[in-house]
Amino acid sequence: MGNSAAQHNLVVRVRDSLEEVSLDQWNTCVQVDEPFQEFEFLRALESSGSVGEGTGWLTSYVTLERDGELVGALPLYIKLDSYGEYIFDWAWADAYRRANVAYYPKAVTAVPFTPVTGRRILVAPSMPYEPAADLLVNAALELAKKAQLSGVHFLFSTEEEMQLLARRGFLPRLTYQFHWMNRGYESFADFAGELRSSKRKNILKERRRVAEANVEVQVVEGDDITTEHLRMLWRFYMDTTGRKWGYAYLTEEFFERLSVDYRNRLVLVLASRDGEVVAGTLNVRKGTNLYGRYWGCSAEVPGLHFECCYYRLIDYAIENGIEVFEAGAQGEHKFLRGFVTRPTYSAHWLAHEGGREAISRFLGEERGHTLETIEHYNGLSPLKYLRSGSDPAIP
Repeated sequence: MGNSAAQHNLVVRVRDSLEEVSLDQWNTCVQVDEPFQEFEFLRALESSGSVGEGTGWLTSYVTLERDGELVGALPLYIKLDSYGEYIFDWAWADAYRRANVAYYPKAVTAVPFTPVTGRRILVAPSMPYEPAADLLVNAALELAKKAQLSGVHFLFSTEEEMQLLARRGFLPRLTYQFHWMNRGYESFADFAGELRSSKRKNILKERRRVAEANVEVQVVEGDDITTEHLRMLWRFYMDTTGRKWGYAYLTEEFFERLSVDYRNRLVLVLASRDGEVVAGTLNVRKGTNLYGRYWGCSAEVPGLHFECCYYRLIDYAIENGIEVFEAGAQGEHKFLRGFVTRPTYSAHWLAHEGGREAISRFLGEERGHTLETIEHYNGLSPLKYLRSGSDPAIP
């Protein structure tokens, strides 16, 4: 598509496909500790048909170019529903419907199906950040107005980005997740030692039950990962979505593409019994961050979910100097196993004045409740240091 802004040899474009841009130039704009904005991950979603026509996620990448070179981008999608976002606005859509105002389509800047915090406005180090961000955000707003979209939503942005967007008229939203934080532990026993006695005993009991069930759990990463590993995890993923969610967003080809183009970021946890893999998780690592993504199993073993999704990955995080392990959205069972309640952020621009005013009031009330919830959870944490309030890094 054609350009919508030009300034000092800077041109903003809206592109339908990542195949129209350079892999290396795109990745230059991605932060060193953020894996899901990388070209290879987003292209795997696109080329596998996990996003695009018929999925509810229409690709509209906003790019900033200088003399033909990509120096900034927004991974933007036109949404026809709110599935796969994890920042829930179904009530907003229902209120619009009752007021006879269209809520869909809307624009979303996010990583599809991936509730992970990261910078959404991608800018190359060679560019001043805020002027480049202004051009990209303005382009997204211009696109929304021309296409008569109901709004533009930045999901799971950084706190700094949310503040930048708030200064530009977006409504900030506060939510929360549970993350595991590494305090320089040298072993799992060190971590468990920071838990209250009852929770520590429960976790060690869960780990013993897996061992007593004659299940072997191993971590596979890098060149040891095969396409068959990813096909197996796709089958587990399909089983889990069929039983829990009812709809699988991701295709088998997406998993296969990861095994080829994204293998260096993957950390698999596989559980075997009698030589057969019966469960596994797909996880992503970049820098000092680790992210749990997809879990599934073909056999029910008590405690195996927690071993594969949390405990073995905590082992891995300690052994490899991981500072933060994010195990996905929701799940109070994480809090009970030593994960910390952390704030997450988004920002929302609504075209309809009445809708914007009503949602602004709602978000103001919601923010107070969310802050109370974060404080409440951390105040009841099984982590002794957190209950004492001795860690100033915890909100």
